[in-house]
Amino acid sequence: MKKGSIWVLMALLLLGVGAAQAAESRIPIKLTQTERDFVLTEMRAFLLAVQQVVVGLSGDDMQQVEQSAHKVGMHTARQVPPLLKQKLPQGFKRLGMDTHKRFDQLALDAKQVGDRSLVLEQLSTLMQNCVACHEMFRFELESVK
Repeated sequence: MKKGSIWVLMALLLLGVGAAQAAESRIPIKLTQTERDFVLTEMRAFLLAVQQVVVGLSGDDMQQVEQSAHKVGMHTARQVPPLLKQKLPQGFKRLGMDTHKRFDQLALDAKQVGDRSLVLEQLSTLMQNCVACHEMFRFELESVK
């Protein structure tokens, strides 16, 4: 094996180890399969809303932006089962509530102000919550007793 190939292989191995260590540093949240599915469904709804907001922005369709953001606003946060709320760490709940509120504000500003730059800035800030949450937490299935 050539000397350069060995260095590339070593770099890839180190990157893999670093990625594994990063994943292991996230805070585990133990949930039942049903609870996990509920939270992941909510996260996918956030992602779909972001995609639809971007489509609306690209077509200068503030009505689509407003409707897409509103779909995942605070009214959907009230649908979380009480037992699930108790299991979720405070930091996770704080990020989630802030994300719902930011979608509501984005929807309101899209409707009332209609400024694409403002909405894009709000979307960028909102996405920081998504990134922070995914960097900080991971789900584990509760062991069956």
